[in-house]
Amino acid sequence: MGTERANVIGPVMTDHEITLTVNGTEHDLTVEARTLLAHALRDELGYTGTNVGCESSLCGACTVRVDGEAVKSCTTLAVQADGAEIRTVEGLADGDELHAIQQAFQEEHGLQCGYCTPGMMMTSVELLQENPDPTREEIREGLEGNLCRCTGYQNIVNAVENAAESMQTGAVADGGTVGDGAATPDTTAVDGGETE
Repeated sequence: MGTERANVIGPVMTDHEITLTVNGTEHDLTVEARTLLAHALRDELGYTGTNVGCESSLCGACTVRVDGEAVKSCTTLAVQADGAEIRTVEGLADGDELHAIQQAFQEEHGLQCGYCTPGMMMTSVELLQENPDPTREEIREGLEGNLCRCTGYQNIVNAVENAAESMQTGAVADGGTVGDGAATPDTTAVDGGETE
């Protein structure tokens, strides 16, 4: 009878051992199968820059980079990211040296309450890697999956435009130059590391 009852209630959730490399640091953790990547990052590992706004992939506040691609972590299971390289907003700066996108958001006042800002920045980094010299319209299109409830987006677009100009002139986080791969994935402009 006990076995039949378990089948009626549903399957038992099992824990999974996973490894996430977040901002260059490897973390081994145990998560339930249903644990979202956003919650693993925030609640288990303390990367609180990743915000959860909608839990439905609509607002983009939870955007992180998984293996070099912008991903909405509120609808990605932590087990799906097992073994992945993850970059959060906390990993953009190189020590005390802000990434070009962080500096630009500060200079252009590209935030108000700041809740959407980490996701905006992570999406902007991918946008600028794919298109290092976007038009204002291309910036707006690239940020379509990120919502800001406070601003009119003008200063956010200005910030991305400013960051693109800075990255093109070589003012990237480590003081490198355009020739060091600022517009390619997993390179100096993104993570302060060396070009692969």
